Amino acid sequence: MRIFLLSTSMGMGGADQQILILARAMQARGHEVRIVSLTPLGPMGLEAQRDGIPTESLELQRNVSDLPRLRRLVHMLRAWKPDVLHSHMVHANLLARAVRPLSGMPPLVSTIHSSNDGGRLRMAAYRLTSAMVNRFTIISRLAAARYVAIGAVPADRLTVVPNAVDPDRFTQVPGARAAIRLELGLGEEFLWLAVGRFQEAKDSPTMIAAFARLALARPDSRLLLVGKGALQGEVEELVREAGLSERVRFLGVRRDVPELMSAADGYLLSSAWEGMPVVLLEASAIGLPIVATRVGGVAEVVEDGSSGFLVPPRDAPALARAMERLEALSPAERRAMGERGRALVERQYGTARVMDMWERIYLELAPASRVAATAQR
Repeated sequence: MRIFLLSTSMGMGGADQQILILARAMQARGHEVRIVSLTPLGPMGLEAQRDGIPTESLELQRNVSDLPRLRRLVHMLRAWKPDVLHSHMVHANLLARAVRPLSGMPPLVSTIHSSNDGGRLRMAAYRLTSAMVNRFTIISRLAAARYVAIGAVPADRLTVVPNAVDPDRFTQVPGARAAIRLELGLGEEFLWLAVGRFQEAKDSPTMIAAFARLALARPDSRLLLVGKGALQGEVEELVREAGLSERVRFLGVRRDVPELMSAADGYLLSSAWEGMPVVLLEASAIGLPIVATRVGGVAEVVEDGSSGFLVPPRDAPALARAMERLEALSPAERRAMGERGRALVERQYGTARVMDMWERIYLELAPASRVAATAQR
């Protein structure tokens, strides 16, 4: 099959990572894949290019100069004649519906990666254009229920396809705990890790407020923050104001996340809203016990009391209590939590299982001739 992946971005976000995983898997299964991003290519787009996946950007600017770029997208689709057009994230989802009638009407799959794709105007746009979509997919059951309830997505064309993680890549890295702790000048302090962009959805202020409470009772606790984002300066100021500069470290963007997870004792997420956080799948696959807010698909990844503890969003005292509760467990109890989390990931979110789901959807929508050819291979 020819699969055209249209994405709002190909940067460092969880959705961008999932698109790259999908493209690699479909190419490995013998399909032709092409990625087009509306915005300039970031790390995931450049990685796709290095992997030999045709990947480019429309470099959209949100003004009248975009019209030639939009015509270019139409020409791409008409010339390449994909068997499936698969759009990701709100801007690409809406644009794909707009250009489909001009592009030969390829079957369209529209994927929602968040439980919060925008306000009333965007949801109205989703409703008004839903007839242009053959299949909607969404990354968690809770998000699916919300979009159906507000009428943004029709239930009879909606399928939950979760995010995927490779358990073989995200596994404990031998020697990483000692090496990372030596690099950071740490001993056996309890080490929390949080990976993600500094943006409103991640609600870093609640995380810092909770850690400040925890530090009063557990002064040996340490927190590593990995990532970057527009709100990083504000979060750094909160850390300074709370007197936590010696206990909270900002590591920037790192390429050794499995090693950092192997060095940590617990994973921390304080999001105000989410779809299904890829990083929780990765932390669970590594075997880290988790403390997180109960938002989006988090409860589908973290079983409260079994593989971690869940608390309401924007509740720093509750988050701090859950963190202290996890620290109070014995190392053996925390390991057992992590093992249960990894077992769940292997059962439900392994790459092969999720890619089988995607391939079945594509085969249902692709022209019969392509389905027959794929079956013969």
